[in-house]
Amino acid sequence: MTNTKERLQKVIAQSGVTSRRKAEKLIVDGKVKVNGKVITELGTKVSTQDKIEVNGVRLEKEEPVYYLFYKPREVISSLKDDKGRTVVTDYLGDIPERIYPIGRLDYDTSGILLLTNDGTFANQLMHPRYEIDKIYVAKIKGIPTKKELQELKKGIHSNNELLKAVRYKVLETDKRKNATILEITLHEGKNRHIRRMMEELGYPVMKLKREKYGILDLQGLQPGNFRRLTPHEVKKMRHSATNENC
Repeated sequence: MTNTKERLQKVIAQSGVTSRRKAEKLIVDGKVKVNGKVITELGTKVSTQDKIEVNGVRLEKEEPVYYLFYKPREVISSLKDDKGRTVVTDYLGDIPERIYPIGRLDYDTSGILLLTNDGTFANQLMHPRYEIDKIYVAKIKGIPTKKELQELKKGIHSNNELLKAVRYKVLETDKRKNATILEITLHEGKNRHIRRMMEELGYPVMKLKREKYGILDLQGLQPGNFRRLTPHEVKKMRHSATNENC
């Protein structure tokens, strides 16, 4: 943050406290103070000299950090869970910064999950306008026909939502076990996106893993491992998230 004034919700998001969208809700709900005064108007601008409090806690800007985590199955993509289940930050307890996941992976889905305290970066990667490939490998029950799989690209309706895949590839079929392994590429990730698509087609997912996120993959990592992104990786991902059709 520089001496020039910026929107309050952007400053909160950049601090790593939460996403910009949630920051906006905190402002509207009267949870944010600037110089001791409750602010409820979105678009309010602040500078580095202003004292900002969120839920009574003084905002301190952290240096941005970026992590790639190999999420195991049966781990919640959240900072806490009211049912006491394992969450992603249980694996990253030694990291001093207040990081949070960029998007989510389902409880039963493994693979790449990115975490950061840079709200602007997180919002860029999650924005549906930008077409960043997220590549999954799914093991499904049954052997769908080519015509059925083409529906993935056309779009499948589920609970009043249209779910689509960008690409798909059959990696393996096993007639003896009545199973198929598919590679499926998404640009957006709605709740249980792939599982819901395949359920609508009648081929439930038995196992699902996100193997690539843009230029990033899981090379060298085991489930539960994590590493920091290199400056080059951050730059490439940021470039992908600010250039359409990249």
